[in-house]
Amino acid sequence: MSRRVVITGLGPISGLGTGIEPTWERVIAGRSAVGPIQAFDSKAFDCQLAAEVEPFSVREYVPKSYRKAIKVMARDIELAVVAAALAARDADLTTRGTANGTEIPLSYESPRIGAHIGAGLIAAELDELTGALVEATDEQGRFMYEKWGQQGMQHLTPLWLLKYLPNMLACHVTIIHDAQGPSNTITCGEASAMLSVGESLRVIQRNAADLCFCGGAESKINPMTFLRQMMTSRVNTSDNENPAEAVRPFCQTAGGTIVGEGGGIVTLESLDTYRNRVSRDGASASHPPYAEVLGFGASQSVNIAARNLEPDPEGRGIALAIRLALRDAGMEPDQIDLIVPFGIAVPSYDRAEASALRSVFGERLADVPVVSIKSMAGNCGAGAGGLDVCVAAKALAQQTLPATINCKQPLSGLQAGTAPSRSASINYAVAYNYGLGGQNAALVLKRFEQ
Repeated sequence: MSRRVVITGLGPISGLGTGIEPTWERVIAGRSAVGPIQAFDSKAFDCQLAAEVEPFSVREYVPKSYRKAIKVMARDIELAVVAAALAARDADLTTRGTANGTEIPLSYESPRIGAHIGAGLIAAELDELTGALVEATDEQGRFMYEKWGQQGMQHLTPLWLLKYLPNMLACHVTIIHDAQGPSNTITCGEASAMLSVGESLRVIQRNAADLCFCGGAESKINPMTFLRQMMTSRVNTSDNENPAEAVRPFCQTAGGTIVGEGGGIVTLESLDTYRNRVSRDGASASHPPYAEVLGFGASQSVNIAARNLEPDPEGRGIALAIRLALRDAGMEPDQIDLIVPFGIAVPSYDRAEASALRSVFGERLADVPVVSIKSMAGNCGAGAGGLDVCVAAKALAQQTLPATINCKQPLSGLQAGTAPSRSASINYAVAYNYGLGGQNAALVLKRFEQ
């Protein structure tokens, strides 16, 4: 595993913006994307807030020859397709998807391109289900499984299921960009995107591919999915009149998280093949790689007493993932200059994270900036880690710390208090996410140097 791997393209899509430049501009300004829900009437819910992606047309991000496939793309799939296209454009890549039918040299041969994308549970659109459900009721209006199988399902389109399979995010991305190398879908809750980046890292390191699309995307801003989030009791229901300050990670006044949507996909490349492609035929990249991926670690958290419905108070699984990533990078904790945590503003989870960080970084933790993007973008579920990697990589490239908002009373020992963006010497960053079911993933990123 001696190949160096770099992040060459960033494709964030969230309430903060579509693409790295608008996203970074908003992160630097410290402007929250949380606001009243627009996608559906939320008056019946105790929480009426979310961080929604601004309207976009997926048609603008796929080849003309592929636009018929849009009809079988659920929103999660659309988000992933757009994010992958943004990452490819940002990396100056030419794939079959970006060439749009033009016969020009491709950046990589298709068998050397992989894709590993994190996905969540895709909720069906209610208007598609309504007609089918009506046909599956008895005379008293009660749902009947027998009638669902015999009559109700007949009112769904033949390709209906293809809109809602989690692997369809990676499926469409690989078809559009003709990625014939190793491909996988990871569905491990909020850890999915970062686990996907880790898998792409390993694939390139072992020389099974030269380029990989990786990250994740998810939308929980759907009445059915949103209801499930409300039932977890992790959502803030007290700040409907104060959306910009609703998500307060690592703050003593934290009142819960807010649902976001989107995530991010990045392009990882082997450094040697990246150099070959940008020098080939006199071509040049619009920017150098954002960062080098030095290490990856994954683990599982267990809290038997709470049946994993609450985090391990000591955060041992989170700490293990960070330590494994540091060991993989051949680094010590005191070399880290920036921490991009999960930080969803649920008090018990924030405290568990703080305990994990204290156990890894010790007294030096007070000197390391801890910047959670959830305060602005909400919790993007399976896509959360992809957005975090985009921001961490951009911070390394720009040598700039993003703004920290909504933390006037930080937990003890954490440099997580409200602060404006500022220039800083950032050579190494740790980013980590964990799934609310216990999966953990961590990455060590390094400022790119030739």
